[in-house]
Amino acid sequence: MFANPFKLKKLGILGMNKRNIHYIGAHNDRKYYPLVDNKLKTKIIAQSAGIAVPKLIKTIERQSQLRYLKEILEGIDGFVLKPSQGSGGKGILVIVKREGDEFIKANGQRLELRDIQRDISNILSGLYSLGGKPDVAMLETLVEFDPIFDRYSYEGVPDIRVITYRGYPAMAMLRCSTRESDGKANLHQGAVGVGLNIATGKALYAVQHGSPVTHHPDTGYDFSELEIPHWEKILTLAASCYEVTHLGYLGVDIVLDKNLGPLILELNARPGLAIQIANRMGAVKRYDVIDTQQANLDVAQRVKFSMDHFGMKTGEDSMMMKEM
Repeated sequence: MFANPFKLKKLGILGMNKRNIHYIGAHNDRKYYPLVDNKLKTKIIAQSAGIAVPKLIKTIERQSQLRYLKEILEGIDGFVLKPSQGSGGKGILVIVKREGDEFIKANGQRLELRDIQRDISNILSGLYSLGGKPDVAMLETLVEFDPIFDRYSYEGVPDIRVITYRGYPAMAMLRCSTRESDGKANLHQGAVGVGLNIATGKALYAVQHGSPVTHHPDTGYDFSELEIPHWEKILTLAASCYEVTHLGYLGVDIVLDKNLGPLILELNARPGLAIQIANRMGAVKRYDVIDTQQANLDVAQRVKFSMDHFGMKTGEDSMMMKEM
């Protein structure tokens, strides 16, 4: 069954063509794409701007470095290995601890050093990079996610996606890993998307594979009780990426570390559209409101505007969840 295009327009639903032409094409200069397509560059410019990110332990750029991998990993119990130019979560390996010579994944799977070497070799050869180009492997510190997410995630780190338009936080959702998504916060692989009230960080609506859900499919906890801590700080972090990247339409992925608070995980110059389903509303109406605003507001002013104009009143958010 096809959706009625007139009904979708009335609801303010943003489609792929309009996103590409009116928002990505009009507000994202291609010369700035490398700043977000390359996670190593993103980390460097973010740190230079004082934006919090997971700490970089080491980069591996050549196959010849693999012979020294045992020494490189000496004394490191947990870490995240990722391709610098990967996408969609491909090629990311999360090691939560070590026991003797074995490396333990979040799902309990045990790996040997040669397994890690093979994964890094695949990254360097460009197996996961955009366009298949040779890549760089990044070793980062393991994020110790905030215990509030214990109830809403299965063997993985949930992240918060904030869409910013012209530097204004416009829409947000929490992506919760599941058994089906193999611990990854990827909606296409079976993770749950939870729309969030821009004013408060409280859950609005939750979907898995585009269908509404009220409880996490593995932990059984009720999403209507979910409220993200450090909410204004999260929005401020997301909005501040506008000045750093010069990209007017941006997906900002943030994780909550229990010791360090909100950290920027990744930036995306071509964020997907599923966030509208998780929020049960179209994005265009909010973007139209933002287009009426002057361009010289600072980060704090933009965040305040979004919280004042795009949030739901207390009680309305929980009612929305119960209506499902």
